[in-house]
Amino acid sequence: MLLLFMPLLQFTNKGIYCEQADLYIDPWKKVPKALITHAHSDHARSGHKSYLCTHETLPILKLRLGKHIPASGIAYGETIIVNGVKFSFHPAGHIIGSAQIRAEYKGEIWVASGDYKVEDDGISAAYEPILCHHFITECTFGLPIYKWDKQQKVFDQINSWWSSNASEKTTSIIKAYSLGKAQRLIHNVDQNIGKIFTHPAVEKVNNAFREINIPIAKTIPLSPKVTSKDLEGALVISPSSSSELLNNAKSISVASASGWMMSRKRRRNGNIDRGFVLSDHVDWIGLHEAIKASGASHIYPTHGNTVTFSRYLKEQGYQTEIVKTEYAGEIDID
Repeated sequence: MLLLFMPLLQFTNKGIYCEQADLYIDPWKKVPKALITHAHSDHARSGHKSYLCTHETLPILKLRLGKHIPASGIAYGETIIVNGVKFSFHPAGHIIGSAQIRAEYKGEIWVASGDYKVEDDGISAAYEPILCHHFITECTFGLPIYKWDKQQKVFDQINSWWSSNASEKTTSIIKAYSLGKAQRLIHNVDQNIGKIFTHPAVEKVNNAFREINIPIAKTIPLSPKVTSKDLEGALVISPSSSSELLNNAKSISVASASGWMMSRKRRRNGNIDRGFVLSDHVDWIGLHEAIKASGASHIYPTHGNTVTFSRYLKEQGYQTEIVKTEYAGEIDID
């Protein structure tokens, strides 16, 4: 059902739709034309007749959906015009290749942010505020309790944990998304502490990025050939802490890197020894920074704490409308 108060972008049961251009942004049902903000599975689904994404996202999209899918890439800031509507992709800072999508028609500007974070993680293209009239924003962590420490402080904690384990020849396992979080960890941990092993799912993503010259540091893929001696003091980055490839490890310590690690309940129920609060999504403070920087008067909160966040925005004088989507935000494991 189309919401008629949205003249340029409309919210439908297939996804965000631009009727003038007859295309969708991050649709979750099969459509003829799809613009994709990034390659996480809740935003990039199979079955579309054509895909357009950033050049950095393209190899991951093909890795996940099939190398022969009808997909093409576009550079950040490059403009395409479809039936009079100007579209461009701009850095979202969420993961490597992630983008906000700007749509302009007859002077009216919308931005669909996809998933984003405002802190520069050192490996993704840093978030770029885009002036607009209408801003579609995630609010996965849209509550005041979610306020992230600076990245360096979190990596100091991770390095201290890994270093302590390494001194005791314990294998450090950190659970993280195979796309995004894993590469952020590899790029920012202190590689002088020891060897870094990766689950095959992580290594496939690493190699796809390396093939387009994104500088992912050297890692060692887990395999049956890896011995217990190899794993002593090493760091293992994996979507899951339970892997048949880790049976050789004599002593392990398991951690998780996620915004949800701010929740004690999540830490207790996660079967982990340590929780590091490291999210690829914007926190409460960053949400307000991004919205203010956009200059938008109309805000459309999606997945997350939409009701609370929308109510707060209305109190601040914004016009808001909650958008129901099938985007998942940040889950425990991708």
